[in-house]
Amino acid sequence: MQANETSGALPLTIAIDGPAAGGKTTVGAMLAKRLGYLCLDTGIMYRAVTWQALNEGLAPEDEPAVTLLAESIEIDVKPASKDDGRAFDVLINSEDHTWDIRLPEVNQNVSLVSSYLGVRRAMTLQQRKIAARGRIVMLGRDIGTVVLPDADLKIYLDASLEVRAQRRFEEENQHGTTASYAEILASLRRRDEIDSSRQHAPLKIAEDAVVINTDALTAAQVVDKIISLFPHPLSPIPELQLSLSGD
Repeated sequence: MQANETSGALPLTIAIDGPAAGGKTTVGAMLAKRLGYLCLDTGIMYRAVTWQALNEGLAPEDEPAVTLLAESIEIDVKPASKDDGRAFDVLINSEDHTWDIRLPEVNQNVSLVSSYLGVRRAMTLQQRKIAARGRIVMLGRDIGTVVLPDADLKIYLDASLEVRAQRRFEEENQHGTTASYAEILASLRRRDEIDSSRQHAPLKIAEDAVVINTDALTAAQVVDKIISLFPHPLSPIPELQLSLSGD
């Protein structure tokens, strides 16, 4: 289904999937703001589980313990309460850990934690509860295939590995990170292999998803392409040269 064609209304649930640095975060945030929707990056929830596990002294390799933790914690995403660069608040058991989930040790372990079936099941339940409220743009790697298989509109954002690596390299340079292009390229290649080959909910394109290659597109152009799929498209947004990395 290309959009909610039966009602002629705007799609209430929009799923956006794609590989790392493919533009999901930037495009999803812009699209949600345009529509007045909630934007939920589901990767945040796996980061939250990873941080909480490390904080409690659990070994990320201990699948049973990490799974039990994921089943017992409550994760919520709310509008930003502080003007410190955050796009939203990330609450773990009602406490603000927005920046903690971006720590290097979380980056190093989140792929492993997110590969556990029990963890994915626990997070999927929480994600579906949030989506049931409607008016949501949900981002991830298995949204259209597993989390919201009946989403009103499914988008798969793709880009070449080299373009994604260059975007991530430029983004991290702006934030003072010293990783080289070659290191980032290798890291993304490993992430692609993990995401596509994991046993549970691997990254793949939903049969009814609209695939958009973002190699030569700005974020604004991608958003306009998505909106053009609606039964009653909105007017185009001004051209903005925004980075498509960040996810």
